[in-house]
Amino acid sequence: MTFGEYLQRQGVEANLRDVLKTVAAIFPKIAEAMRGGLEGAAGSKNVFGEGQLKLDVFSNDLFTEALTRHPYVAMVASEELDESMNGPAGDEGYSLAYDPLDGSSLVDVNLAVGTIVGVYKGKGFVGRKGSDQAAAIIAVYGPRLTFMVTVGHGVTEFIYDWGKKDFVVNHEDVKVGESKKMFAPGNLRACSDPQVKWYVDLMHFWLTNEYTLRYSGGMVPDVNQILKKGGGVFTYPGYSEMPDGKLRLIYECAPMAFLMEQAGGVAFSAGGPILDMTVEKIDQRTPIFIGSKKEVELVQSYFKK
Repeated sequence: MTFGEYLQRQGVEANLRDVLKTVAAIFPKIAEAMRGGLEGAAGSKNVFGEGQLKLDVFSNDLFTEALTRHPYVAMVASEELDESMNGPAGDEGYSLAYDPLDGSSLVDVNLAVGTIVGVYKGKGFVGRKGSDQAAAIIAVYGPRLTFMVTVGHGVTEFIYDWGKKDFVVNHEDVKVGESKKMFAPGNLRACSDPQVKWYVDLMHFWLTNEYTLRYSGGMVPDVNQILKKGGGVFTYPGYSEMPDGKLRLIYECAPMAFLMEQAGGVAFSAGGPILDMTVEKIDQRTPIFIGSKKEVELVQSYFKK
């Protein structure tokens, strides 16, 4: 079953189907650019002051050019752009927030990287919640080109068939169990902060209780692995220097949370479920604990000490 057939079977309305197929068509172009050796610094920085690679700029341009011209897109916001941009659709269109190349610093060491996309019905992001998303996708550029998608009816994984030049179903009804001894700990520098001693204590628990460490340094491959392996936990807490952590709500955490909850897992910030957080600004950051229900509850029990 192709991606288009899947969307039709799920009863996704025609305009959203067209938007999502446009998004999926960008993934092979990014993968081909990687295979073709597009790399190196672009000599520019994104809105957050982070150095951009040529692949960052290339990936962002692909998304921005395709979506700002799309007849059913009302607005786009990219982690690589200074501000959101309008599309031709009005309030009845869709707004897309995306990280076009998450984990791009891993490209030069040939580790997997990805793309994150959250889709909202209507125009704009501020005042919305992650629970308002109509769809979410994470693509993984590794030995194979795959993506996970939800349109609110569970999670399905697709793989790109280079011969057919189309995405086909690889794993239907992706599920995450309540517990699994696998952890992916982001922001380990927080362990040196006396105010985040709980994270050191949690790390000790994981290590002494024979948890398996699976951390690549990229949120997309790590969360994708939790979804594929059926459980585990990814953490990225804040600390004194960055109390809200590094990860952005609309570009990274909200789409990830939507996917994880649709697969049976959970996603929490310091104050509650990620999907209940109201977007106050497009560059809003948040800590995140995401994965199997009992593993996230364990993290919370240490966080609250």
